Amino acid sequence: MTEEKNSIVEVNLPSVEKMVEAGAHFGHKTSSWNPKIEQYLFGTRNGIHVFDVEKTLRKMEEAIMFMARVLSNGGKVLFVGTKPAAKTIITVSAKELNLPYVANRWLGGTLTNYKTISKRIQYLKDLEEQQATGQWDKFTKKERLMLQRKMEKLQGQMAGIRDLNKLPEAVLVTDVKVDNIAVREAKIMKIPVIAICDTNMNPIGIDYVIPANDDATSSLKILLATITDNLKNVKLAVKVVTEK
Repeated sequence: MTEEKNSIVEVNLPSVEKMVEAGAHFGHKTSSWNPKIEQYLFGTRNGIHVFDVEKTLRKMEEAIMFMARVLSNGGKVLFVGTKPAAKTIITVSAKELNLPYVANRWLGGTLTNYKTISKRIQYLKDLEEQQATGQWDKFTKKERLMLQRKMEKLQGQMAGIRDLNKLPEAVLVTDVKVDNIAVREAKIMKIPVIAICDTNMNPIGIDYVIPANDDATSSLKILLATITDNLKNVKLAVKVVTEK
């Protein structure tokens, strides 16, 4: 008989006070809201929509539990955050969890044309190996410079996904509008999407919504820190095999 024992994740969440202190509850002006986000709102304050932080915490717990299941089964979650406020935060979190990430421009086809992307990743690794082993020595100075520039460009593009050897099992996005192509590609490939959704966003179609301020650095920091702290101790599922 074979049974699978999944790791039990005890999710630790920040207090409502900490979330409010970070400004995670602040949305946009009431004039720019998306009515489909209404179920996550508490009300308005000075013409700005405010999230119900209790609901935010519950939804974040659901998202963390889902990602923990993905990781415990050996899967990967691709972290995406290309806007200035999210770049550094998403990079630090993904690196701490040893997960793939995209913090610069999203390369079209990263998910929908992964075969081509994987070939470019391999080409980058080949260039690096050729340079390291002296295989560039046979080229002219001009040719070496061209190869160097090509390699550096690829390093910038592939920095966070160079070790992604297959499609991820989930995608975490910090801004649905800014990274709409990533969301669209994930949906096409039927990859679950976890996303921070502000009051001006449409949460329909997002598998795991984290309703919160997606603009303030302080809000992004507390959200990503909570996700990271809870996921970094996730262990792989253990398969226990006993004789019949």
